[in-house]
Amino acid sequence: MVEVVGVRFRKAGHVYYFAPGKSEYSYNEKVLVESQQSKQLGTVVIPKKTIDPEDLPEDLKPILNKATATDLEKEQKNNADANAALGVAAQKIREHGLEMKLIRVEYTFDRSKMIFYFTADGRIDFRELVKDLAAIFRTRIELRQIGVRDEAKIVSGIGPCGRQLCCSTFLGDFMPVSIKMAKDQGLSLNPVKISGLCGRLMCCLKYENDEYEAAKKELPDYGKTVITPDGKGKVVGLNLLSRIVKVRLAGREIAVDYDYAEIKEATEKAAASVEIGDHHG
Repeated sequence: MVEVVGVRFRKAGHVYYFAPGKSEYSYNEKVLVESQQSKQLGTVVIPKKTIDPEDLPEDLKPILNKATATDLEKEQKNNADANAALGVAAQKIREHGLEMKLIRVEYTFDRSKMIFYFTADGRIDFRELVKDLAAIFRTRIELRQIGVRDEAKIVSGIGPCGRQLCCSTFLGDFMPVSIKMAKDQGLSLNPVKISGLCGRLMCCLKYENDEYEAAKKELPDYGKTVITPDGKGKVVGLNLLSRIVKVRLAGREIAVDYDYAEIKEATEKAAASVEIGDHHG
């Protein structure tokens, strides 16, 4: 097992692991690390823990040091300059007539590179734009195309639930979400009702999905005949999380709700009485 510390470079970003060496690092502490050929300032989100080497990159990099007051000032200036660059770059995009939407600009800690994040419907030829930006900012320029989910994560906003978006507050990585999850949870399949601000299926559909899948395996399907404390009937409805089965009994028009435990118990009793009858027979 290897000792590591988990670091994020932005709020709700992906967690990267670094070697702590002999130093101790606290939660929320700012640290300087070397990442992808440049130094970066990050925040400790997972204090020292041990991990299987197979789950780590081969070139596990060390934490260089705890951030100093000078480091924090430098980071503040980088962020201010990056925000100012947003307007300049947006103007240049308009001048070149490019169909792209600029989302965010950031400097690497050592200012060796500027990264411009943008969205676009297709491929963009931004070679001339890069030349212009390099001449203005006098550093290496990288333009990085991102998807609509990444845009929502960076920009943030208020979701249909009235809370700040999960992706911008605590979700480190996007989880795969499918329309099947919405079906299993009995939700309206109207895209407007099950989509987030990004226009994709809401991430929260995944949160209770395991519970719904477990319940689906356990509970009887629609249309199946089951034994209840009041006799046999057909399943006409399910509340998966509450484990409630709605059954229409033979000869009755109104369906009755049963706790699945009641149906299970009635089925076991019926099976036991059949066994006893067979035994006496």
